[in-house]
Amino acid sequence: MHVTRLELADFRSYGSVEIELRPGPVAFVGANGQGKTNLVEAIDYLATLDSHRVSSDTPLVRAGAERAIVRAQLQREDRSALLELEITPGRSNRARVNGNPLPRVRDLVGIARTVLFSPEDLALVKGDPSDRRRFLDHLVVMRTPRFAGVKADYDRVLKQRNTLLKTAGRRSNVEISTLDIWDENLARTGGQLVAARLALLDALAPHATDAYRDVAAGAAAERQVVSLVYKPSVEGVEELRDPDDIAKALLDEIGRRRREELERGISLVGPHRDDVLLGIGDLPAKGYASHGESWSLALALRLAAFALLREDGDDPILILDDVFAELDSDRRSRLAARVAGAEQVLVTAAVEGDVPTELVGQSFDVAGAVVTPRD
Repeated sequence: MHVTRLELADFRSYGSVEIELRPGPVAFVGANGQGKTNLVEAIDYLATLDSHRVSSDTPLVRAGAERAIVRAQLQREDRSALLELEITPGRSNRARVNGNPLPRVRDLVGIARTVLFSPEDLALVKGDPSDRRRFLDHLVVMRTPRFAGVKADYDRVLKQRNTLLKTAGRRSNVEISTLDIWDENLARTGGQLVAARLALLDALAPHATDAYRDVAAGAAAERQVVSLVYKPSVEGVEELRDPDDIAKALLDEIGRRRREELERGISLVGPHRDDVLLGIGDLPAKGYASHGESWSLALALRLAAFALLREDGDDPILILDDVFAELDSDRRSRLAARVAGAEQVLVTAAVEGDVPTELVGQSFDVAGAVVTPRD
């Protein structure tokens, strides 16, 4: 899978730009703040409907414009598809495939598949549980797009239930009986989401170990095992795999903690409270891993995601956003050697020398939101 053409209108710093892309390595080179990350962010957003840099759509639209347009021609073997997304902050976004409107914008997710690694990914190891949950859920949806609906349903139920909890303790029993319905919905959608996360971790763990051994420096690292241990809000759930069994465990715990939830006005049970404990060898990564080990582990998680998606039948588009400047020479060369055979690798770098020789291919200079091909 690869992108052959990218068009942007009023996206980030770009009023208008159109570039032709080839398979293999593609490098966007330019000083910081010139717009190179905006290009790869647009491709990733088209695939995931999420930005690795901001949490809302508003910054994606150029200052003074009402909406932004992202179009990409996607090639998969002998098939081609034109993906288009219209981003309008404060209103519903709209998506099209080959000119045909999609009934729901989330139906766009998974048509293009991307794996993006950026300096922000250090939060996967050192950051909050929300960073690791987000990583899992993005990968679940990328592998099985219908889970975009499951996740959206869960988020909607959670929001409604939290609103009800804030008022139910102070009002009539009508709200309490209504809460029972939301409890069941939270447990049902939560059971599906947790089951998908657990299955994902089972599949991801061996790839993470393999990738870590490949990119980490030192002979000792090549013998280490990476552990990915699910830490649920309900003890014992990590041993289950059936969504219905997990839903029952969640519902039982919700019932047990009903009084506490009413007192605090917030949902205390469910996948929104879960975490993944990352380990290298016998030690937890958080608090014990060095800076270099943390970088290697974060990179290994993204490379594991790439390997898992590749097993599903297509090479995803691999995006390496300004990461080589953060890596020492050993890790840089190890990473480049591992990904050089991907169908398309999009690299951003501040200077040409940051791009490893293994990833020298099609190149663009980016300056002041102007993209100029080098060849």
